[in-house]
Order: sequence, then structure tokens, then C-alpha cells
Amino acid sequence: MARQPLTGRKVAVTRPLPNNCGDKEQHHMHYISTRGHPERRKFCEILLEGLAPDGGLYVPEVYPRLDDATLDRWRGLSYPVLAFEILSLYIDDIPPADLKAICAKTYRPEVFGTARIAPVRTLETGLHVAELSNGPTLAFKDMAMQLLGNLLEYELARRDEELNILGATSGDTGSAAEYAMRDKKGIRVFMMSPHGRMSAFQQAQMFSLQDENIQNIAIEGVFDDCQDIVKAVSGDADFKRRHRIGAVNSINWARLVAQVVYYFSAYFQVTTGNAEQVDFAVPSGNFGNICAGHVARMMGLPISRLVVATNENDVLDEFFRTGVYRVRGRADTYETSSPSMDISKASNLERFVFDLLGRDACRTRSLFGTQLRDRGSFDLSGDPVFAQVGARFGFHSGKSTHADRLATIRDTWRRFDSLIDPHTADGVKVAREHADPGTPMIVLETALPVKFAGTIKEALGREPDRPPRFDGIEDLPKRLEILPADAKTVKSYIAEIVQGASS
Repeated sequence: MARQPLTGRKVAVTRPLPNNCGDKEQHHMHYISTRGHPERRKFCEILLEGLAPDGGLYVPEVYPRLDDATLDRWRGLSYPVLAFEILSLYIDDIPPADLKAICAKTYRPEVFGTARIAPVRTLETGLHVAELSNGPTLAFKDMAMQLLGNLLEYELARRDEELNILGATSGDTGSAAEYAMRDKKGIRVFMMSPHGRMSAFQQAQMFSLQDENIQNIAIEGVFDDCQDIVKAVSGDADFKRRHRIGAVNSINWARLVAQVVYYFSAYFQVTTGNAEQVDFAVPSGNFGNICAGHVARMMGLPISRLVVATNENDVLDEFFRTGVYRVRGRADTYETSSPSMDISKASNLERFVFDLLGRDACRTRSLFGTQLRDRGSFDLSGDPVFAQVGARFGFHSGKSTHADRLATIRDTWRRFDSLIDPHTADGVKVAREHADPGTPMIVLETALPVKFAGTIKEALGREPDRPPRFDGIEDLPKRLEILPADAKTVKSYIAEIVQGASS
């Protein structure tokens, strides 16, 4: 199926790539808010900001479109060089030599355990797993967070500024952010997580860090409470400015664009030429990981289908099946054995819906700013654009349960001698339901099984192996602050720490 650039305002522009001839003016990349804020921003401005001033998410003004020659040229590149090529299309306010050095520093075998950085392994004919969890915290979040840490350190040094990062995690973002920022100059991290709702290993990874610039806040609530606090603080422009607050959640465009790279890398590993298409199945909670696949597809990567895999918290599956996006309350957010997806409000969906609506910022603002706030849901089922979700944008979805996870972990271990974590198992289960014999299906791995040892033991009757560096991590002393799910209390805590550090 041929994919066209999006139609609509400013979108049907096919931007020449920097290695093409053409009017230099067109090479400038600007970012706009999904909710229509009038300012166009540069990459390094939005790197430090997180949300746009109107509460929208930043997206590129146009998606660069790739031609066959570019894909051919990229096919043989190493991961850091491929990252540089892709990021260069979105970042033109960092000198190319500096950006290349940042990519080389980030994507090293010493950090990611393999020269391939993100190798793809085959489970069976037509079904592959992209290994994204060989980084410092054993989760795919390292792929983008390591880059983000280096970009932030670079830009803050250039400006001679400091940044206080406020984040929310349902499991893996927190440790990935903390490990990426722990030795960075000018950066302090405040990471909120739902108290008692992560695996013992995930909690230990975060809470055992003793670095002065890392502050763990366990919130008495669910992940969505943590995410709401991030948005409330980001929405307080005065507090944000006074305390130099930035974001590392997947609302940060820099993280999302870093994830685009491994879609290209995986595609090149399972195909021999650009006429071949692939499908991706992606375990999804906050929609950031698969949104990067949407961006790759809009750029012209030959992706046929993007399959969203959810667990029992199926807000995304419901939307892609029915057109109804219905945020769940705390009581309806289940605690599952794939906890990083225990999310009932998918922040990044706004970026896709903006594209789905032909980049109509007024409608996007009405849906995400007004209707969600007032009613907790919106309904596109009767809108003609909803038919384009699959037909034009390639999105499909499915869900998986605890029983499915156990069965898939057992089956994958028994038949392929391959151990997968519960989230990746959700991806494999849903991938199988959408398999097309003529199209390779690539499941994006979420984490290494050791992070969810309890579920692996339930499935296989034995503990997963763990890298020696993590032996005994659960027994290390823990450093954390337990706070109520209240933005005001969190703000006071941040202010106290920041002022204490500067006095």
C-alpha cells in the first residue's frame, strides 16, 4: 500500500533532505504545538521545555520525506551514524559535528552491550524481536534516555544553565532517566512513581541510587496521578520558570525522535530491499514508543501496519477498535503483571490524533483540552477520519491478559529457547493475532525478564538470570520520599530541595 504525505495545512510539503539541492530556507526545522500555540520553536528550545505553553505537545511542522536513494544509503550504516542521519533531519540548531559526537558517545557497545546496539533476533519464520533492552537499566527506555541525557548536558553547558527534571514513571522510565542523568552536570532529577506498584527489581533500581542529584518521590496513588502532577507543575508557568523545570517523559519530543531510529535499524535488519514492507507490534501504555513508529512511517519507512498491544488497561485498544478514547479513573486502572503499561491516559496519542485530524489544532485542543477535561472521554467513531486509522495510517490493536502473558512466556521459552518479559509477551501474543504470512512482523522488546522475576517464576517455575552487576540490588539501602498525590505538596518539596542546594 502506498503511503502519501498527510494532507492538510503545511503537511503535504515534502521537505528536501539536507543532502539534496534546493532552497536552503526549507531546511530549517521548526516545531509547533498540537493545540495551535502561535510560536514556532527550534529543537533546543523544546528540548528543555516539555509541554507547549498551551498544554499541547510539540510536533515537527513537517515530516521529512525520504526517497529510495536515501534508504539505500542508510541501509549499511552503523547505529550511531544512522542515528546522526535521522536526527539531523529534526535538529538543525546543534552543529553537525557536535551532534555526530553526541550520537557516537551515546550508542557505544560499552553502554548497550553489543556492537549492533539494537540487534533483531528471529523467533520463527516471519516473527522477530528487536532487542532494545541491553542498556544500563535493561529496558528499551535506555535507547532514548541515554541520548537525552547527553543532549541536555550539551545544551545546558552551552547556555550555562541548570535544569530540574520532573518525571513520572510506571516502572522503566524512572530508572532509565536516573541512570542517564546521574553523572550529568547542571541536572537534578525529581522522579515520581506510584508507591508500591512497581516490581521489586524496578523499585530497587531507582531507590538504591544515592547520587545527590537524584530525588525519588513515591506518590500514594497510581501512575496517572504522577503524570497529572507533572502536567499540573508544567502548567504553572511561574513555578516552572522560577525553578527551571524540564521534562523527560515521552511528552519530550527528543525522546520520541530518538526512538524513530530503531524502527529504521530493525527494518534494515529483516529486509534486503526497500520494496519490502514490515509490520511492527509494540507493547503500549503511554503511546510514545509506537508513536515513533508512526513518525518513521510518515517519513516513508515501508511499514505496512503498526499493531498496538495493550494489557488489561486497554484504553488504547478501545480507541483503535471503536474510536472512543475513554480515560480510566484510579479505580478502573488495574494492577497487572506488565506494570509499565498500567496506564489509563496515553499522553502521546494527542500527537497521532493531531495528524489524523489533518493537523487541525482547534479540534485537537477541543478533544484533549476541553472534552477530556470535562467528560473524561471523546468519541471519533462517527467521524469519517476514524476510518483512516487503519486504512491510511496502518494502526491496528489488540489486548493481552495475565493468562496470555504466562502462556506466551512458556511457549516462547519451550519452542524457541527464548526468554521474554511480560510486556514483550503482550506484544508477541497480539502480533500473532495480526500476523500476515507475507510480511515480517517485528515485536519491540520492552525489558529484560529479570525486571519481572515474579511473573517469570510463575510461568516457568524458575527465576530468570540476572546480569552480575544487579546481584543483591533489592537489599541495598533505599533513598526515597513518600508524598500524597497532591501537586502542591510536590511543588513545596521541589522548591525546598532546589533552594537548599542553591543556598
